[in-house]
Amino acid sequence: MSQVFIHPLADVQQSDIGSGTKIWQFVVILPHARIGKDCNICSHCLVEGDVQIGDRVTIKSGVQLWNGLRVGNDVFIGPNVTFANDKYPKSKNVDFKLMATSIEDGASIGGGATILPGIHIGAGATVGAGAVVTKDVAPGTIVVGNPARILAKSNREGET
Repeated sequence: MSQVFIHPLADVQQSDIGSGTKIWQFVVILPHARIGKDCNICSHCLVEGDVQIGDRVTIKSGVQLWNGLRVGNDVFIGPNVTFANDKYPKSKNVDFKLMATSIEDGASIGGGATILPGIHIGAGATVGAGAVVTKDVAPGTIVVGNPARILAKSNREGET
């Protein structure tokens, strides 16, 4: 089994990290986060403590993963993707209602997309770059735009 690689300029606090995972410079991982095997977390990312990441996940630079996010296996999250977990954010509101977001196995999210709180992205779905996802995305569906709309649906073999 291969070792976990943690760049010396990363701040990785007590977390569960699978073998073969690479964590690059200026990444912050808070206590209790769970990260699977063979993941690649690129520079300038933040992972809060109540986040679960599956195996073979790629998270490109500039992504913040907030509490309540669940990421399946073989997921791609492009650079500067924005997640939210509070539908009605207010400064210093410690009593906000956390809305969990989930991304199923094999989904891909293009760079600069925004995923609103409480969204479910189905297995094998694709979110286009810059899309603003305001509703759940069905498995195998490709969504683009603001707000995100269905561009295509793939069949069971992944073809559109």
